[in-house]
Amino acid sequence: MATGKLIIISAPSGSGKSSIINEVMKDRSLRLEFSISATTRSPRGEERNGKEYYFMSVDDFKQKIAAGEFAEYQEVYPGRYYGTLKSEIERINADGNNVILDLDVKGGVNVKKAYGDQALSIFIKAPSIDVLRKRLNARGTDNAQEIERRISKAEYESTFADKFDHIVVNDDLTTAVNEAHDIIKNFVNQ
Repeated sequence: MATGKLIIISAPSGSGKSSIINEVMKDRSLRLEFSISATTRSPRGEERNGKEYYFMSVDDFKQKIAAGEFAEYQEVYPGRYYGTLKSEIERINADGNNVILDLDVKGGVNVKKAYGDQALSIFIKAPSIDVLRKRLNARGTDNAQEIERRISKAEYESTFADKFDHIVVNDDLTTAVNEAHDIIKNFVNQ
């Protein structure tokens, strides 16, 4: 099996991306390792540097941007950056593993562009906006205004789906997991 590959998974909030990633990662034969993101936000609770995130100052983050050390990054809010360090991808590949990246759609498109055939990009989507709205409501974590903001963002993010190698519609979680698993297995075994 070839290693040193990147698997990019992107999806609007509520599409089931995390559930699919968690299930696919259970197959140890795929040699998938989750990439740890860098961020300028402060650690929460028990979070540790190098475990959940690489925590850094805004100045350090900007220096790494200027030095071209990120595969992708975003300023999510003013002064709040998140990104994927190229060194993190290299570390995982050096260990003989394939990198799995959970990225927003723009980050996913940018990493695919940068890494070309070394990367596989998969867009996960809900079967419809109505289903997505029901899922977000069922979570019970957001108020109505936040849900509508997420729906609006999901509609925008869905316009990027055709820039991905594969689109997996998560109508049934088991079916979506199996489809994503098969796509990833074929890619890492090339």
